[in-house]
Amino acid sequence: MKIIKSTVLLFALIAISCKSPKTSETRLKKSERQLAGLRALALKEKKIPRSINKKGENIWTRQPYDWTEGFWPGTCWMQYERTGDAKWKEAAIAAQNLYIHHKDLTNDHDLGFIFNNSFGKAYRMTGEEKYKQVLIDAANSLITRFNKNVGCIQSWDVIDNWQSKRGWKFPVIVDNLMNLEILFEVSEITGENIYRKIAVTHADTTMKNHFRADGSSYHVLDYDPETGAVSSKVTAQGHADESAWSRGQAWGLYAYTMCYRYTKDKKYLDLAEKIANFILNHPNYPEDGVPYWDFNAPDIPDEPRDASSGAIIASAFLELSNYTDGKYLKHAVHILDSLASSAYTAEPGENGHFVLMHNVGSIPHGNEIDVPINYADYYYIEALCRLKEKGL
Repeated sequence: MKIIKSTVLLFALIAISCKSPKTSETRLKKSERQLAGLRALALKEKKIPRSINKKGENIWTRQPYDWTEGFWPGTCWMQYERTGDAKWKEAAIAAQNLYIHHKDLTNDHDLGFIFNNSFGKAYRMTGEEKYKQVLIDAANSLITRFNKNVGCIQSWDVIDNWQSKRGWKFPVIVDNLMNLEILFEVSEITGENIYRKIAVTHADTTMKNHFRADGSSYHVLDYDPETGAVSSKVTAQGHADESAWSRGQAWGLYAYTMCYRYTKDKKYLDLAEKIANFILNHPNYPEDGVPYWDFNAPDIPDEPRDASSGAIIASAFLELSNYTDGKYLKHAVHILDSLASSAYTAEPGENGHFVLMHNVGSIPHGNEIDVPINYADYYYIEALCRLKEKGL
């Protein structure tokens, strides 16, 4: 049986390789040339690139704190690992040094996004203890937000803002699943189980409450911090409370695939496949595999696409294929073929030196609509690196 499965996978890989017009390495080289211009700008300005404005001018990460600040150095580390070019390492370290002190912040949940994607890569590639300690410090800050009554890490602090006006007390967003990876990783490098225990508890609670019968997820759940009861199921960045915000579905797919990597608990793999099937079988899933910003947006096919969701999904599919006999590989390649086309990949020197066009931050907030965004490029590069590992 194993021989048959291996043979089938081999032929699938050959078929995909023949069909794909360009190899992952060709696309990585193209992205490297494009991002080299952004690297020069970032080093000159001593800032971290996030997007561009309507005039085509670069927008840098927000001060004093920005949940996206780890994606640019993470992208630089991936380019360094691939090329060995010290200029990418220099750019990564320069960017990281701008926010290293954020490892001690306890008022936000995105420390995993920020530190695992940058300092985590730095530690894996260099083995330097200073990077390891930053990961541990960030994980220690993150777990202060865990509430045992709820069984989750709180996403946003509710102060006198738009969240408090909605009556929220303990909001948890589906994105927060992505911050669990730093906890799993720190548990492994320290041997301390507390980080893993909190990650598993958060993943289990979110699995129980966030997901609908069809495999789609809500964006925001508000909990009662005293009883752990769910107070409301709503959205902040999607079209409607009951809609399927595309990047939210992508986060869930990616995160539960990651949870399976660390735990080998089949319930996480089963949920990842359920989310994958929701995405692939949805009537509004476009032919090119790059989702509209929300699966239930009212004016499809005239709604904006979100290339960042496509890149996240492609990267997740590539990992998921490792655990499912290559089942989702062809879907990942199809998305990457689309993203690599002129429909989504910018011409050299254009698009503020970012790679991907047509991303959506938050339509309800009127933020970053149809622009490049640093996390789109991050997951696109990650997906191409994962594809390269498969020899494609």
